[in-house]
Amino acid sequence: MTIKMIATDMDGTFLKSDDNYDIDYSEKVLAALQKREIRFVAASGRQIANLRTLFKPVIERGGQIDYVASNGSIVATHEQDLYSVYLSAAQIQKVIDWNAANPDSADNLIILSGNQGTYISNHATGQVKEMVEMFYPNVHQVEKLMAIDDKIIGVTFVWPHEEVREHAEALEKIFGDELHATGSGFGSVDILPKGVNKATALEVLQDYYNILDDEIMVFGDNTNDLEMLQKYPHHYLMPNADDFMKEKITQKAVAPNTENGVIKTIIKELNLDI
Repeated sequence: MTIKMIATDMDGTFLKSDDNYDIDYSEKVLAALQKREIRFVAASGRQIANLRTLFKPVIERGGQIDYVASNGSIVATHEQDLYSVYLSAAQIQKVIDWNAANPDSADNLIILSGNQGTYISNHATGQVKEMVEMFYPNVHQVEKLMAIDDKIIGVTFVWPHEEVREHAEALEKIFGDELHATGSGFGSVDILPKGVNKATALEVLQDYYNILDDEIMVFGDNTNDLEMLQKYPHHYLMPNADDFMKEKITQKAVAPNTENGVIKTIIKELNLDI
């Protein structure tokens, strides 16, 4: 097996819980991958600022991380930004108008992710703002979402985890002609520009590094990972994934996220001496 790039989802896949991962173990594996000139990509629904903070400990020790952030809206190497795509004002307004007529998400919360920050309505409680700040950088409460002076990457709603798939599929039917709806971590549903997903974002890195599909290994657990799990032959679903994902993807990592499943599978498949 010739592998030149490894891309992994974060929540429910690489991370154990609450942004926790084995830093020393990860550093050793990243060092071994770098010796073989294998790129390591954090491919997540999280914003890129969050991912860079998350991996700061291993980066400070010499680790090199590339990024597919915001479910494919942002692509960057460890050295430079490569790609970004944004929602138009008309698209954002359409989503906000839909929400006004269908206010059933948790706390009727709308999260707008931008280049310069994250934006939520003034009606959000302090507790809700604190929850958003756990996953999004530079959170601002604003009176009018459409008055934000920033480029918006995506719009996020929050529902109970068990309802995410249902709402993502419903929103895809509503907006599918010009937008893409996908479930993400911790009960969130992201509305993104049409055609944006982790697989299309990885193609940007493939072109940059001249890497073929069968030279890529990918890991995921949720619907926002489905496109890349289906596209690349060397794909691994986490054993902790929901049953509906196991019906679509049968090849699994050797252990769940809580037991360093991504790292252990990389070591096993690439025969690393760690």
